[in-house]
Amino acid sequence: MNIQGHAALVTGGGSGLGEATARELARLGAKVAVLDVNLDNAKRVASEINGIACHCDITNTESLQAAMDAATAAHGPARILMNIAGIGSARRVVGKDGSAAPLEDFAKVVTVNLIGTSNASRLFAAACAKLDPLEDGERGVMVFTASVAAFDGQVGQQAYSASKGGLVGMTLPMARDLAQHGIRVCTIAPGLFSTPLIRTLPEPVQASLAASIPFPPRLGKPEEFASLAAYIVTNTHLNGEVIRLDGALRMAPR
Repeated sequence: MNIQGHAALVTGGGSGLGEATARELARLGAKVAVLDVNLDNAKRVASEINGIACHCDITNTESLQAAMDAATAAHGPARILMNIAGIGSARRVVGKDGSAAPLEDFAKVVTVNLIGTSNASRLFAAACAKLDPLEDGERGVMVFTASVAAFDGQVGQQAYSASKGGLVGMTLPMARDLAQHGIRVCTIAPGLFSTPLIRTLPEPVQASLAASIPFPPRLGKPEEFASLAAYIVTNTHLNGEVIRLDGALRMAPR
């Protein structure tokens, strides 16, 4: 798909990997809707890329549908969905005091990262399936954001790894399911990237994380994630695939 002129939705587009992806799609000529639970961040990004900002809680269908409706009204039906919104968590199964980890913590992470992504994907797919086909019969493309933690999660990452592993497991069956509608599905599993969350860590900790990456021995740049996300859109034969973007990193147990 040629990105130029098409409408795109970017969840979590107000910061980090989502912001970089929104900027890259806009640079390539897409009409971008920045969907984020933090409306101020969404407005900041949208104002700089001539896009539209939409408050959006991906776990709430009414909020999500309202955001998609606003984006459609401004830019027309979307053919590109970047599922980047997500949260993290680090909690041992059994705490230092001997208590079990609260179930609510696990449920929240899975609800946002896995169920929220599925929620956005199903609504996007239902609308996209009604559009006229492009070249090769393609109607649209969506990208999930997993993590290397889906494959080699660390101690305390049970909830996060489970949620991201769910996205990996959902990729191929959803691609097969939506093939009849000409909608592609791919997933990026990033490693350690220089996001606002990582940059809150002390410099020595950031340096240690960067040194753990075989090559290049540095944190990933959000622009590198965005570049891959955009490339997936342009290469029609990429479908049902999970791509690690991690500099050959394999996470240690802790």
